Amino acid sequence: MVQVPLGGKMAIRCMGEADIQVMQTGFAAMGWSKPSGYFRECARAAKEGRIEVWMAEVEGAYAGHVKIAWDVGDPPAPEIQDLAVLPSFRRRGIASQLLETAEAAAFRRAHLVRIGVGLHPGYGAAQRLYVGRGFIPDGRGATYEGRVMQEGALVKLDDELVLHLEKRRTDRPVGA
Repeated sequence: MVQVPLGGKMAIRCMGEADIQVMQTGFAAMGWSKPSGYFRECARAAKEGRIEVWMAEVEGAYAGHVKIAWDVGDPPAPEIQDLAVLPSFRRRGIASQLLETAEAAAFRRAHLVRIGVGLHPGYGAAQRLYVGRGFIPDGRGATYEGRVMQEGALVKLDDELVLHLEKRRTDRPVGA
């Protein structure tokens, strides 16, 4: 257990099928929606080894989660996705602990980990968090709906406009 600022004990553990409903309900409480069956698909993909999903609990209550997808992009590398912390648990270091868990898993398998962040003001805290943790732009520029945007392109400023960041392992080679 990790001591969480502002009281409470936090645990981070792998998501299981028994967590699907609690995560769906918690995510909906943030005012965000996921497609029907999203968390069920996450559980299935995790069982197949395509992703890992960790959830944070504070004193047994669902507080947030993060997902890592293996072998995304070109060249293939782990990608951290879907970092979310319920509003009532924010500013306690939970997002940082979830990221720490995901980064450690990625660096056990690869020298590079990626993450994407939205460009509208709602992602300001995430942008600062990722840069503070050593992520830098990957050099492709912004993407919209997964496509690299060319100079002069007009796009909607919504969740689909993303800057992709990366972080390279510098301490020691994988497998050493």
